[in-house]
Amino acid sequence: MAATAAAVLYPHISKKAEVCGGKACIDGTRIRVMDIVALQSHGHTVEDVLEHFDSRPLTPAEVYSALAYYHDHREEIEASFAAEEKAEAEHETKRAESRRVSPGTRTLNPGTRSPPRRRRIPRRPARRRSSE
Repeated sequence: MAATAAAVLYPHISKKAEVCGGKACIDGTRIRVMDIVALQSHGHTVEDVLEHFDSRPLTPAEVYSALAYYHDHREEIEASFAAEEKAEAEHETKRAESRRVSPGTRTLNPGTRSPPRRRRIPRRPARRRSSE
């Protein structure tokens, strides 16, 4: 028997391994429950959330269902926030390390190409005025 991630039995919410890494999303979209929760935590109203996403119009029922899912599965969503913050911090650390200048190098990222030199654009010769 093959192991497949079952869709969550929650109105308008699904969790599929092939969509957003199995995180809870609004059905038929890649809009995660945590995205809607993040907007709400920044003071956006449900009406604001409805206008925020342009992939496809959301319904108020989908937004409220996402918020209800969050309240019923708070630990899961909070763990997703924590994992995302940790991944962002690790990315920033690696990015900062790659930008350090090594002694004797002229570029910010050792091993990368130098910025392209500016091409010299030949000046157009001045037009001669005809004396006719």
